[in-house]
Amino acid sequence: MHTFTPTARAALAAHTDWEKALQDALAQIGDSLADVALLFASDEYSDSFAEIVRRVRSATKARILLGCSGQGIVGTGVELEDVPCLSLLTLSLPGASLRAAHITQDLLETSLRPDILRDQLDIPLDDVNAWLVFADPFQMNCEELINSLARAYADTPMLGGLASSDTGELHTHVFLNDEVFTEGAVALAIGGSYTILPLVSQGCEPIGEPWTITGVQENGLVETISNRSAYELLVETLLALPADMQRRAQRNLLVGLAADEYRATFSRGNFLIRNLIGVDRRTGALAIGAQPRVGQTIQFQIRDAETADLDLHELLEGAKEKLGTNRAVAGILCTCNGRGEGLFSIPNHDAELIEQELGPLPLAGLFCNGEIGPIGNRPFLHGFTASLALLVQRS
Repeated sequence: MHTFTPTARAALAAHTDWEKALQDALAQIGDSLADVALLFASDEYSDSFAEIVRRVRSATKARILLGCSGQGIVGTGVELEDVPCLSLLTLSLPGASLRAAHITQDLLETSLRPDILRDQLDIPLDDVNAWLVFADPFQMNCEELINSLARAYADTPMLGGLASSDTGELHTHVFLNDEVFTEGAVALAIGGSYTILPLVSQGCEPIGEPWTITGVQENGLVETISNRSAYELLVETLLALPADMQRRAQRNLLVGLAADEYRATFSRGNFLIRNLIGVDRRTGALAIGAQPRVGQTIQFQIRDAETADLDLHELLEGAKEKLGTNRAVAGILCTCNGRGEGLFSIPNHDAELIEQELGPLPLAGLFCNGEIGPIGNRPFLHGFTASLALLVQRS
């Protein structure tokens, strides 16, 4: 009886000349053929993206090529920020069902029902175990994209990120097969013998207690929490912290909204993290980066390098236990462009930690304008997270 083993090869190459970077990457990959090629490339190469994707697909014979531009690029154990480079991951997946699509804003707006969207994509529900999604953040309503896919393919893991470019540039690129798009999203439906194990590290530590939102103003500000002034409760929470925690909370304060209101207890990872934007001192209301509603569970959070490091450590250790002997085939990392050296003051933090905990895992990815991944059973759009898709064989 023949056995078919999946294989993955990863390459990261940096050079001011895109042709030399591409030659280096293809040499690292070797002459193995691929079912899928994932490509992430610095925006410095944007004038040559069409030629790059064509050459990658021709060299790897990949049936599907997927990827996007990035301000920073990730490879196995390495993160290169603001350096002209590209990352390539090739996958040979015997027994996989693989379908890809370019999704535009117009398609979303004309496919309001789940069954219509499935028909438009021509991807049946039974063919999808998981999604990888990369989107342009400037001309696509990315939250609508995530919600539409989640309704059409319920209870399906989804992970990915929003393409990025040089600071100040309001354009990005997404790649599908031999084409380069400046709008929309590209999505890979993974089915058959494979799925993804999604890890979303929001890097936050809950402080104080979980409370219930009891008052929301018409403009969306949280006025009362547990029938008390939201601002007064925030101040009380901060003053109750030890002195070192109070110092860490300065300029690192956020809020968490429970992803599952029916949990008996809440801890790190159970919240959808959103920014604490400001305070209306007149009314004591808080402005947060979400649409809050009365009855939601809320808890204040802090995010800094220490909590981000601890959170990713714990998630990777949990993934090792969950995987057991079922080793991941490869990883795709979508990390926020607010992490990296700017947060950790050292290079390669997330990629090195993944390699340290999971071994020499073939890895590719990018620094994103926003990250996609699940909290509980629902996918969300995040900021400041490290979202990691571990490609695994189904048990």
